Amino acid sequence: MKVIFFGTPQFAVPTLERLLSNPEFEVLGVVTQPDKRRGRGNQMMPSPVKSVALSHQLRVWQPQRIKKDEETLTQLQETGADVFVVVAYGQILSQQILDMPSLGCINVHGSILPKYRGAAPIQWCLYHGEIETGITTMLMDAGMDTGAMLLKASTRIGLLDNAQDLQEKLAGVGADLLVETLRKLNQEIEPIPQDASEATYTPLIKKPDYYIDWSKEAIALHNQIRGFFPDCVARFRGNPLKIIATAPLSSAYGSLPPELEALHQECQALSSLSVHPGEVVNIVKGMGPIVQTGDGLLLLREVQLSGKRAQSGWDFANGTRLAVGEVLESFEL
Repeated sequence: MKVIFFGTPQFAVPTLERLLSNPEFEVLGVVTQPDKRRGRGNQMMPSPVKSVALSHQLRVWQPQRIKKDEETLTQLQETGADVFVVVAYGQILSQQILDMPSLGCINVHGSILPKYRGAAPIQWCLYHGEIETGITTMLMDAGMDTGAMLLKASTRIGLLDNAQDLQEKLAGVGADLLVETLRKLNQEIEPIPQDASEATYTPLIKKPDYYIDWSKEAIALHNQIRGFFPDCVARFRGNPLKIIATAPLSSAYGSLPPELEALHQECQALSSLSVHPGEVVNIVKGMGPIVQTGDGLLLLREVQLSGKRAQSGWDFANGTRLAVGEVLESFEL
């Protein structure tokens, strides 16, 4: 089967590598986003997918706007590919492109459709506290993730999983599911239309989504922090403080890992204290500060001071001589 691969971020790499390692498929080339400036040196850097493509001496296309790039469109048509595989490419494909391959365009989407259509399904499913998500392969149409579904695979979400953890899990699941989908395409799979009445959409993540408001309940803050990992921010002594990893301490949040359950039991009396949201109510040796929220307690497992490296909550408490009763502020512009 002759394949053109469309993809850009690390999430797409395992699928591309799986195709390249499988003799059933011939990857004719890769379409990816243009190089971008990254890092302290502000140097032009290739996407993760392009890096893999170059290491395998694959042809690479990087159009600024693929729908308008006639040269790229002509060249893609001339490849005679059987199928286009699309994994987090980052541009919308026109009907002209969708019609090129004889077997269609197959998308690997990071949710159980029709829930969480859009560009950031992994981040938003964590934000909304889902306990399960997965991968859907679908036959693409001109809509935003509206195509007929082919195969699905589910994955449980752990209480402490963040967007990076979940992305790594789903990337492997997606690679396996895509290979299975291509093997069964047009033979054993009957495409199933999505029920639009059950669809949900993920908006673009904006700066205010990263701002921490300590008056929210602990589980909501925890889900925000792990969903938009590692960029959520509060204020500490007037300066920005990234909150990178947390754990909610309450039996209301389902089963906790053993060490957190023990900590929850120890801190139950603290929940009844009359304190302000953002106030440090305890500092646990080897773990970090526990902060009162609008409802419930939140353990700060990892943070990052402005201009510093990320550090454990315990190292942060020691290094800053944090005291019980000190208040972390919500982030407001």
